[in-house]
Amino acid sequence: MSTAHPRRVFVLGGANTAFIGKGHPDFVWKNHADFGKRENPTIEEHLATAVADAFTTTGVDPERVDKGYIGNFVGELFCQQGHLGAALAGCHPGLAGKAMTRVEAACASGGLALASAIDAIRAGNDTVLVAGVEVQTTVSAREGADYLARASHYRRQRSIDEFTFPALFGRRTKAYRERYGVTEEDIGRVAVKAYANANKNPLAHMKARKMDLATAAAAGDRNPCFLQHPEYAPFIKMSDCSQVSDGASACLVVSEAGLRAAGKTPADAIEIVGYGHSTASLYEDGDLTQLWTTKAAAEKAYAVAGIVPKDVQVAEVHDCFTVTELLMLEAVGFADPGQGAALVRDGVTNIDGALPVNTGGGLVGFGHPVGATGVKQAVEIWKQMKGRSGAYQMPSAPGIGLTANMGGDDRTVMVTLYRNAG
Repeated sequence: MSTAHPRRVFVLGGANTAFIGKGHPDFVWKNHADFGKRENPTIEEHLATAVADAFTTTGVDPERVDKGYIGNFVGELFCQQGHLGAALAGCHPGLAGKAMTRVEAACASGGLALASAIDAIRAGNDTVLVAGVEVQTTVSAREGADYLARASHYRRQRSIDEFTFPALFGRRTKAYRERYGVTEEDIGRVAVKAYANANKNPLAHMKARKMDLATAAAAGDRNPCFLQHPEYAPFIKMSDCSQVSDGASACLVVSEAGLRAAGKTPADAIEIVGYGHSTASLYEDGDLTQLWTTKAAAEKAYAVAGIVPKDVQVAEVHDCFTVTELLMLEAVGFADPGQGAALVRDGVTNIDGALPVNTGGGLVGFGHPVGATGVKQAVEIWKQMKGRSGAYQMPSAPGIGLTANMGGDDRTVMVTLYRNAG
């Protein structure tokens, strides 16, 4: 469990690239007008763009970086590229010779890169670069699903369906709906909110795609169920899934001395006041209707920060599937078991609601370049707290924020709490 530490830790700022893939107007695929004329950005290009923009946004001199961490899940499979710590060092001449480390924890890779940076600041470093990147559009959907299935217990779970993770969360959706009486329309509202927020976000994968409740709430030609597994197929539609996206995110995590070196004060940053990192056995499934590992991580974070769930005013939670957002709302203490759907139905989690959640569109709307997601969440909280979210800015700057980044089927989770320092 993380414990309180006398060294304060701040997110000074950061940047996201556009998250792109099929359905994004700038993504080149076989039916695009520019097919054969130009290429989509490479993993190296996405990473370099995010890092450069993070330095520009924060005004940090790259020479001042003590070390860096990069989250990435399966670069070796999608891009035939590992050793991404060295790729991070190659993003700027001022990073040459610095200590750079890749972190892998499936979809929580970015969150664990952030945890590593927090620990590095507490250990005495003053300026740490955090990045995350994934490019996943280099192969077919079926081949990509096989690569991503490495985040499950592959030997035991791969055969559940050719799309392993949609099937695993179809299984959760079935169990959750049957236990609590949650309807397909209840879950559809999560997708509607995600797309509506993404439509306001110029960097979102689904910025140009609309979603209405009639489409999201029932399978149809525009929104088919696609699993082969007969028991779970009715419980996952296309609108319930996060996007297969390419993209990168980066931020600068600093100490008070790091703030001063950048010519900034705490009022220019947000403070990380606590985090919880929990990991469950890869070999067991547990109760399908609750995210117990997320709950454990959240409890650790709250205890360290001296914060309770009702204090949180904005959140970025891991919505790899629509049901996951509801389960997350319950696991981090915003709702009782089975009651997450009521928060969405009542507008509580809307941008103008009492507790906005996934304001940029979340994984369903903004996109999910796996290694980048945990870093993107921190950047999004910083943007909301500092009034930099543009068309999807909350009406008033929040004081307390939360991120919850999950790897696999609730196997690895990083929950982080932030306070607006100014």
